[in-house]
Amino acid sequence: MRREALTPYFLVLPATLFLLFLFLAPLVEVVLLSLRGGEGWGLQAYRRMGGDLYFKDALRNTLLLTGVVVPLQVALALIMALLVQGLRRGRDLFLYFWILPLGISDLAAGIVWLAIFTERGYLNTFLQTLGLLDMPRLWLSYETPLFLFLAVVVAELWRATALVFVILVAGVQLIPKEYGEAAEVFGATPWQRFLRVTLPLLKPSLQAALILRTILAFEVFAVVLALGGRNLPVLAGEAYYWYTAYQNPQVAAAYAVLILAISVLATLAYLRLLRVRPEVGA
Repeated sequence: MRREALTPYFLVLPATLFLLFLFLAPLVEVVLLSLRGGEGWGLQAYRRMGGDLYFKDALRNTLLLTGVVVPLQVALALIMALLVQGLRRGRDLFLYFWILPLGISDLAAGIVWLAIFTERGYLNTFLQTLGLLDMPRLWLSYETPLFLFLAVVVAELWRATALVFVILVAGVQLIPKEYGEAAEVFGATPWQRFLRVTLPLLKPSLQAALILRTILAFEVFAVVLALGGRNLPVLAGEAYYWYTAYQNPQVAAAYAVLILAISVLATLAYLRLLRVRPEVGA
């Protein structure tokens, strides 16, 4: 085999080794750990996870957060990407400000929003200044689960929409302007151009953004920990508590495997629903 034919294999070799040693090997170890118990191999850890007091709430909250946050982030990022694409001046400035949250860690973002929603935070101070509150109100309490959930949603929207935005901006820039101009010549309205031209051509970018953001949403932890602690249980949080507080790595591994399984199912669904058909003759 000639050297030119081997070049592509050498180029993908580092990424392959990275996946084998830093992803595949820990994955196998976690699965084996979840099946290993004091009585030998079995599903004891999974049964204990299913009987956990917080399991149902954690599963429900994780799925609900993902189902609310991800569509909102994609919609907001798509609007922002189209707005930026239409700007003639100041485009780089808007890009800089809108992707700024990407440089902030999950925990730091949670602490920022905790400073807003806490009892002595900016929200209560602002409402008291307007005379809408007589005394500070507890927004992030177990007695206000709806507001606690909404606070996490708002924090996640502010923190992670920029990630989807960057992917969609790159996708919008790859769409040839001639397609939109041709549709306009044939009398298509802006809404029709968006539905029939822009959106179909954005499928690859939407697919990548949805897969990446959904996987990260299933792993949400630091923002929830900062804002609500265990008042809003999530799957990643329960894995953390079982590993640290309860000193039970087997059940923690079972939670990790469950998160992985849900992420894989969601990825397969996106690949199926947003499948990009190859062009004829390509």
